[in-house]
Order: sequence, then C-alpha cells, then structure tokens
Amino acid sequence: MSDLKSLLDKAVENGDLLESSRTNIQALLAGTISPVAEKAVTELAEKGEWAELNDRFYKTLAFGTGGLRGRTVGRVVTGAEQGEGGPLGAPEYPCVGTATMNFYNVGRAIRGMVAYVKKHLANEGLDRKPSFAFAHDTRHFSRSFAEFCAKICTDLGCDVYLFEAARATPQLSFLIREMRVDSGVVLTASHNPAHDNGFKAYFNQGAQLVEPHATGVIEEVDAITSEAYEALPESEQGELKILGEEADRRYMDKLRTLLLRPDLLENGGAKVVFTNLHGTGGHISVPMLRELGFEVLTVAEQDGADGRFPTVASPNPENAPALKMAIELAEKENAEIVIGTDPDCDRMGVAVRNDAGEMQLLTGNQIGSLMAWYRTKTMFDMGILNDSNRGHAVLIKTFVTTELQTAIAEKYGINMVNTLTGFKFISDKLQKYEDGIPADKKGDYRDLREEESRKLRLEYSRFFVFGGEESYGYLGADFVRDKDGNMAAVMFAEVAAYAKSVGKTIAGLLDDIYSEFGYYLEDGKSMVMEGAEGAAQIKALADSYSDNPPSEVDGVAVSRVLDFSRESFEDSEGDAIPKAGMIIVELEDGRRFAVRPSGTEPKIKFYLFGMEEPSDDLCASKQRVQKSLETMWSALEADAQKRMA
Repeated sequence: MSDLKSLLDKAVENGDLLESSRTNIQALLAGTISPVAEKAVTELAEKGEWAELNDRFYKTLAFGTGGLRGRTVGRVVTGAEQGEGGPLGAPEYPCVGTATMNFYNVGRAIRGMVAYVKKHLANEGLDRKPSFAFAHDTRHFSRSFAEFCAKICTDLGCDVYLFEAARATPQLSFLIREMRVDSGVVLTASHNPAHDNGFKAYFNQGAQLVEPHATGVIEEVDAITSEAYEALPESEQGELKILGEEADRRYMDKLRTLLLRPDLLENGGAKVVFTNLHGTGGHISVPMLRELGFEVLTVAEQDGADGRFPTVASPNPENAPALKMAIELAEKENAEIVIGTDPDCDRMGVAVRNDAGEMQLLTGNQIGSLMAWYRTKTMFDMGILNDSNRGHAVLIKTFVTTELQTAIAEKYGINMVNTLTGFKFISDKLQKYEDGIPADKKGDYRDLREEESRKLRLEYSRFFVFGGEESYGYLGADFVRDKDGNMAAVMFAEVAAYAKSVGKTIAGLLDDIYSEFGYYLEDGKSMVMEGAEGAAQIKALADSYSDNPPSEVDGVAVSRVLDFSRESFEDSEGDAIPKAGMIIVELEDGRRFAVRPSGTEPKIKFYLFGMEEPSDDLCASKQRVQKSLETMWSALEADAQKRMA
C-alpha cells in the first residue's frame, strides 16, 4: 500500500490524477473487503492508466433521474478483475471504483436504504420487519447484484421478494404496490451500453425515490464507510420469497384492464414483430399480445437474455438501428407493426407500415401523442369523460415532450401538467391525485377496481388519462408508478386495432391528427463526453447557457429564456418545480429548444421543437418544419462548439 500511495501522490503532484480521485481511492481501499480492489488499483497505477483511474474515482455515485448508474466493466479491464472470466464474456469481477457499479457501491446503497426504511417505519410508529423487493434485467452482474442485495436485506432483518429470473422494471413497481412492500430496487441500466449497470431505487408507493426520501437515503449511504457489516442473529433475520409465474399472471391480468374497447380486438389483431433486444420485454409483452389476438413473431437472434447485446450497437429502441433486424423480419413476413423494448422494458419503440406500404419509424413523441389522443377521444366517446367532469381529467408530460399533446388536451378541455424529466415526477403527481381522495371514501385504494378508482378521482381529485416522455416512456394507469413498456404495448395494440377498424394505417391516423391539431416536429441531439473530463465539459457547457444565454439563434431573436437551474417556477397546478439543470429557449418565430445534461448517461442533450398550424398542404408543412429544425441545429451546434472552446 505504501508503494501505491507514493504512485498516487506523485500522480496528483504531476496533474495526472485528480485530488478527488486520490481521496476516493483511499476511502474505498480503507472500507472494502474485496479481494481484487487494491490489486486492480495498483495495476492501473503501475501502468500509468490515470485517465481510467480518474473515470472510476473522480466522484462517488449519486442518485440521478434513474438512481445509481455507471460502468460495471471498465474501459481497461485489469487482470485482477478479469480473473477466471464470467459468463458471456464478462470479467469475473465488476470494475473497482467509487463512480462505478460494483459490490462495494451496491452494498452501501442497499444498506443505506435498509437503514432509512427502518427509521421511516419507526417514525410512522410501525413495529415490524421492513420488506423489500428486487428485480433485475439481463446485464452483466445484474442477477449477482440482486441476490447480493437480497442477502444483505435478510441478514439485516428485512423480508424480501425476489423474482426467479430477469423481469421488467415496471413489474417491480406493480409488485411494490400490490404487495404493500416498503421499498425496492431494480438492478438495471435501462437502455445504456452493455458496459453499464445501475440501481433503480423505489419507495413504498411504487415510484422511484423523490424527496425527502432520496436525500434521506443518500445521507444514510454516505454515513457507511465500510463494506463489512454484521448480520443479525438468525432468529431476527428476514425471509426470502422467490416469485414466478403467479406474480406474472397477476400483473398481466391488471394490464388487460387498460383496454378501453376490447371489442376492437374480437376479430383478431395485426401481425406484429416484437423484439426485446436481449432483455426482459418478451417475458410479458409477447404472451400478452398473443392473448389479445395478435399474431406475434419475434426476432430469434435477439430473444435470448444476453448482457452483451451482441446484435445491436445500442439496446435502445429510440435508435433506429436497434430495430433494424425486427424491421427486416417485418418486411419478410409482411407484418404491420414492429415493437421493440429496451433491456428492462420500461421504454417502447415502434415502426409501422404506412400508406405507401413502407415501414416507418415513429418517434417517442409521435407514439405518445397517438396514445394520448386515442385514450382521450375514446373516453369522451364512451362517456367516461364529459362536460361535467373534464376539468378533473389530466394528461401529464415532461417539459421536453411535444406540445402536440398540449394541443390535444386543450381541444378536449382537459388539463395538461408539465414535469421535469424523470418519470418519478409524473409518479409523484399520481400520488398527489390518490391522496386527494377523502380517506373515508377510498378505503384501501390499491384494492379498488379501475372503474371504482376512476370514479373517485373524477369526483374528488384528478383522473390521470395518460402520461409520457419523449424518450419512449409511457403510462396509461396508476397501478404502476413508472413508465411501462408492457403497458405501452397493450395500449398501442388498441390504437392499431382502432386504426384498422376505421380503415386507416397508424401512419395515416397520425396524419389525421396533424391535420386537426397542426404539424408538430421534434428532434433530439446529444453531445457525448465520457469520464471525468467529459463530466467537467458537460457542466461547463450547461453553465454557459445560464451565464450567457443566447439573444438570437439561426438569425431569429430569442423571445424568452426559462432557466430551471436559477429561476423558480410552478406547474399548472401551482406546485413548485424543483430546481434542475435545464434551460428552455423560445424564439420569435415559434421554434424552441431545450438543453439539459442527462441524469443517466455521459451526455448533454438538446431538444428541438417546431410546428405549423393546420393547413391544406400537410406535406409542405412537414418539409418547412423539418428544414427549420435542421438550420436551428446547425446554428446551435456551431454555438456549442464556440462555448466549449
């Protein structure tokens, strides 16, 4: 250790190693019980891999929009980490670091959660064992991390539910609510690259951690300096229950209640190609769609659980190449729809056959708008919503999601609420609406049938019609408190059945919506900057927009700047919006853009918005708006390069 200390001290002195990295290395080595930690750090130091050490140690993991997330396989894999090798080409051990996903960080995180939940129960006057639930996706080390967390929890006196194998993130949210579990975690990095993993933390309402719980958990985690812990006596430990088909069936039965018009599916559905991109989505969505009458084909090469995601550059249905194999199969089999979900099945991407007979990719904004429009329209057609109760109905979206959904809400006279990015903020609204029902009226809310809870919300609170975000996350009911790719597949299937019933393609139906509400187009761009240096660049670029906001873009004057990091805002319901690193810039000609650092990936994101009012020439509108976004991005990209220089 003395030789290692000398190497680290000299590297800091020479400017090769960050001071924060040295501090974090010392803290980890002092608190870890890992057999490889010191060996891995020493190997990297002796080889002069200072950039790798900075990337692994420049910070400690903190909860972002998706909990903890970071590399579990380093850019440089040391001999100590490689060991005898793990399954599917993974190293034997996850990468050592305070900014990476490994047993050191996972162990501290779950122990901090246990400590916080125990204090929370005590404050609530509840004298019982805490309960936790765990799910995981198909990534490297996901199952090991989940079993590791379950063991710690039972050792520390908590009862635990653990799925028998990989399951979708939203199914954990459903389980927490259904089984009245105190807290839960999904071991997943969602749609991130194969080298990443993560720790999505949930509280007792089935939603990801929000304040004050997030800060409370972090304080408990930060207070833990050693990886070692002492298990309680066996008589005080918790019990482990493994969940399988029975839990799946209860979730699937609940998903069926999403259908507004089951009659549309009585004559059979469309031919669908489904891909889970080597993840969890096929476990529920495929049998669910088949039960609903759809002919479902799957991409055999992508069916199997494989944390390498070997057939795609990125397992993200937002990216067109991820659906390439599914689209090719759809062309071969003349399928009408392609559906793809990310590894933990909280996001869903779609391609549809258009009026020209070609497969057309839809954006997250288009998919969400189709479902928002259909569910709103159909609820009015069925009399669920009407003139007397429309003021209690609400659509929810993020600030960076299309304003087409706002236009839909306004046309039908229902409310629209915008939230920050992160589905936990949408979920927080759902809890507010649940809490708005008088206690003497709702009983145990989670036992109510959908019709019963809807009636209560429409009378006493607000009824959630649909919610979503541009990044392919959607929700159509509040029995899950996170975006749900399985739920989205069911809702989109009904939209497809409706389109077929009126003799239209889904693409044609979308054009009808544009003709009625105006043509809205959005585009997303990103600048990726990895590691410690990249994090500093992202922060500097984001800060520059607050310090020096643009006065004109693409030759057009700026009309308004909304800086969510420095100004205070309220949403349409009068609730305070938390401070966040995001700026929205509006131009005089109606175009807008937003800039925000990602909370889950090493990138800064740009969101571009354009629209034209309804016209007789939709094709011309599409071309003009498309061109306007292209020129705006050229101007923004050039400006960003100047700011970084």
